[in-house]
Amino acid sequence: MIEDDDYGEGLNITSGAAPGTTIIGGMVQVKSAKQLMEEEQAQAEIDNNKPIIRNLANHVKEAWMQARMSKQTQVEPRMLEAIRARRGEYDPDLYAQITEQGGTQIYMMLTSNKCRAASSWLRDVMLSNYDDKPWTLEPSPEPDMPPDIMQDLMGKAEAQVAQIMASGVNPTQTQVKQMLLSLKDQAMRQLTQIAEHTTDRMEKKMHAQMLDGGWARALTEFIDDLTTFPSAIIKGPVVRRKKEMKWVKIPDQEGGGYDLKLEDTLQLTWERVDPFMVYPAPDASDVDDGAFIERHQLHRRDLHELIGVEGYSEPAIRAVLEEYGNGGLREWIYLDGARLAAEGKNTASMSTNPSDLIDALQYWGTVQGSMLLDWGLTEEEVPDPVAEYPVEVWLIGEWVIKAVVNPDPFGRKPYYKASWEEVPGVFWGNSVADLCRDSQSVCNAAARALVNNMSLASGPQVVYNIDRLPEGENITQLMPWKIWQVTSDPMNGGQRPIDFFQPKSLSQELMMIYQKFSEMADEYTGIPRYMMGGSAPGGAGRTASGMSMMMSNAGKNIKQVVANIDERVIDPAVNRLYYMNMRYGDDKELKGDIKVVARGVSGLLAKEAAQQRRNEFLNIALNSPIAQQIVGPEGVAYLLREMAGTLDMNADDLVPTPEEIRIKMAEQQAMAMQQQQQQQAGAQSGNAPKPQEGQTLQDGSQVTNQMPSNGQAGGSM
Repeated sequence: MIEDDDYGEGLNITSGAAPGTTIIGGMVQVKSAKQLMEEEQAQAEIDNNKPIIRNLANHVKEAWMQARMSKQTQVEPRMLEAIRARRGEYDPDLYAQITEQGGTQIYMMLTSNKCRAASSWLRDVMLSNYDDKPWTLEPSPEPDMPPDIMQDLMGKAEAQVAQIMASGVNPTQTQVKQMLLSLKDQAMRQLTQIAEHTTDRMEKKMHAQMLDGGWARALTEFIDDLTTFPSAIIKGPVVRRKKEMKWVKIPDQEGGGYDLKLEDTLQLTWERVDPFMVYPAPDASDVDDGAFIERHQLHRRDLHELIGVEGYSEPAIRAVLEEYGNGGLREWIYLDGARLAAEGKNTASMSTNPSDLIDALQYWGTVQGSMLLDWGLTEEEVPDPVAEYPVEVWLIGEWVIKAVVNPDPFGRKPYYKASWEEVPGVFWGNSVADLCRDSQSVCNAAARALVNNMSLASGPQVVYNIDRLPEGENITQLMPWKIWQVTSDPMNGGQRPIDFFQPKSLSQELMMIYQKFSEMADEYTGIPRYMMGGSAPGGAGRTASGMSMMMSNAGKNIKQVVANIDERVIDPAVNRLYYMNMRYGDDKELKGDIKVVARGVSGLLAKEAAQQRRNEFLNIALNSPIAQQIVGPEGVAYLLREMAGTLDMNADDLVPTPEEIRIKMAEQQAMAMQQQQQQQAGAQSGNAPKPQEGQTLQDGSQVTNQMPSNGQAGGSM
């Protein structure tokens, strides 16, 4: 017992009531940090072991096991084989057979070449310019008319009817209807114009959001996955906490100084999802069909940063970090080792986990409302306990660290997938590597046989009688002008002691086999070699028109692929961003009746055609006096600004705005009227002002020489 301590004069401080506990004055308990952590851990375990939480965890685990087993037996072998094909390596079993048989281990990079060509082709179509975008926004053809505008129309119609009736004329029902239709048409034209401006502002904002959020990079990586794996996946927009350098004002510094400071910001981002890390339901044909699980491998830092984020359980996260520190929560599955080997990485690190990774499952599916209520959600969020709600659940080991209702009003998941070749009713389609797998195998076999045959047929084979060689003679090399020493034939049989023969070369037959199956790969994948810069084919390919026709036909395949991407990835991703801006955005000027149009190839071709028509129209407007009178200076300025924008120029530095043109024209008109008034006033008083050089007189002539060369006063006109 310690009395009259410097920190507690007059208080009785007793220790030893419980391990790690100090009682002050018999009323206040002071616990050590270790005991607080142990109590938090114990409470977290109690909460996590509640029946409802255990049911939620078991629900996720069951979905995970079913999805993993389905993918492991049907899809993952194809994905591993695709990686090896792109790296130019044989499967381990086949490689062992080739090694055992001897001979060459050559691998023809047919799959890699096709995948590179397909990726380049798609990038040229969809990402020809970093700032370009394969989508656009369009206002609705018939924008919704707000109630206040409809009420204003009715008021105007009533006023017009009252004015007509005041003049002694009673309008008929047909006349009233015509007035209403005329007023409605005027309002619709105004609404359409407003919708166009709103659409333009929203499109610029969304384009900036997508560029800042990494959309271009995610789409580039998605295209590489599309050519290699059965399906490729993009995720977004998702909110991520990122650090940015910003100039902030120093509050207490004179003159309002600024300093560079690192700040945390929330940003909408897009990211490529590794196809190896996604597990759809076994019977799913798309992302939104049934359960969908993404497997994450997190660092301790990533997990610690989730503490305090809305929706995450801090006690569960701390318990996970504590358990991981004791060596748990790292569960290698068979795929991990096989993938490391296929990618050429060191598989010895599997047992040591040098990157300190923690496995986490992000589950998207449906659960019963009672589970969410027991998790802590309100009755407003979960009105019906027995209904199924779309949710997002994070599971690490036995710990549920997050369980929230899917914020999307339609219950959609923030994932979008597409395949090079879609198979109806199947989640995993066919990639370029899948389509040329058989051709790759036959070409490899033909190339190995060709190299082995060339090696055998490159020179003569020698057969000698070992009994006819002198003692100590060792025949291991064949060279010109070699002298052979042999003994006499003891049997006098007349047999030659050394004989030569030439193995038959089969290079022509093997080359024909290789050529045939290489051409079949062109047919199966829809990527002909002449699209990759190869030599032009014979026949129709010898002429420019024939070559153009063949390239146009080959382009039909890529158009189908782009159509898949437009429909399954770009359109839903941009739509989701649009609805997020409409629902959570604060700028009312961006909100309107808008629809998203994924352009893809058709949009880019339409853009090129529109550019040609714009050039033609600009040429007419600049060279036709009648057209200039019709469109006026403002119209010409608008065309020039549009052309400057397509040439990646700053239109504001080149062409004045229509408002600036109107102001300048008004100033010129005012100045001309002022000069005309001065001339008229001077003519009446007999003191007309002297005309200036270059000034246009009333008769249309101009003053060209104000001072003659002989020095006489006056001027010639």
